[in-house]
Amino acid sequence: MVIVGALLALLAAVSYGAGDFVGGVGGRRTVPALVTVVIQVVGVLSAALAVLVVPGGAPTAAVLAWGALSGVGSGIGNAALFRGLALGRMSVVAPVSAVTTALLPALAGVLDGDRLSGLAWAGVAVALPAIALVSREPGGADAGEPLRDVRYGLLAGTGFGLLFIALDRAGTAAGAWPLLPGQLVAVAVVAALAGPAMRRADRAGWGPAVRWGLPSGLLGAAANLLFLAATGRGQLTVAAVLTALYPAVTVLLAATVLRERLRAVQAVGLAAAGVAVTLVVLG
Repeated sequence: MVIVGALLALLAAVSYGAGDFVGGVGGRRTVPALVTVVIQVVGVLSAALAVLVVPGGAPTAAVLAWGALSGVGSGIGNAALFRGLALGRMSVVAPVSAVTTALLPALAGVLDGDRLSGLAWAGVAVALPAIALVSREPGGADAGEPLRDVRYGLLAGTGFGLLFIALDRAGTAAGAWPLLPGQLVAVAVVAALAGPAMRRADRAGWGPAVRWGLPSGLLGAAANLLFLAATGRGQLTVAAVLTALYPAVTVLLAATVLRERLRAVQAVGLAAAGVAVTLVVLG
């Protein structure tokens, strides 16, 4: 069962990474805020469909509350990440965010009783720097303020970490129900932040946003469902660390589809990510 959980977490990482790639490309070719709104709306519709088709019992108030809290984490994480990337150095904000995303749920899992083998712990230890390296982006030495950039990264990672922890606490007994309140909260947060862009947009602006946001939203919704299933089949520590490797998928897609140059530090991160996955699965 633990191996199944690890494989589900890796599939979640693939889906998150692919969704980020598609959404990122769409953001370059149209208004990014509109793409984000479409992604969240698709997430709500997908969660509602998942509630109907995924078996599970009736949701309790606690399940719905944890699900809503996951949406708060997602909204905070996205807002802080995009703000930090816009104002500061990607080379600081992105890796700090990615490592914090993995570290906080891992610590929560250990405190809650997760027990890993020596090999699995070695994999976790390798995964954290791998996530940082593969997420690292070029940034000018004089761009941004170091402490501010770290704060944005920490806030974004804390939000995404809260998303993972809350979905784990919601559990899988109620099927996909935890995802629906989470997506509703997240879409409200994103719509509030994207209000000015939505008011300025016309029909011509929404067309490209839908074309790129629809597949990205479907991939993100699938990733949420896969991560929820992974926590039900395995330990939060393993699921969070493996899922947090999703930037590696985005980087690989950018290198193969867009022919973006893979920098040396990212290549090292990808190699370390492969070692980490092997150690965790074997452990």
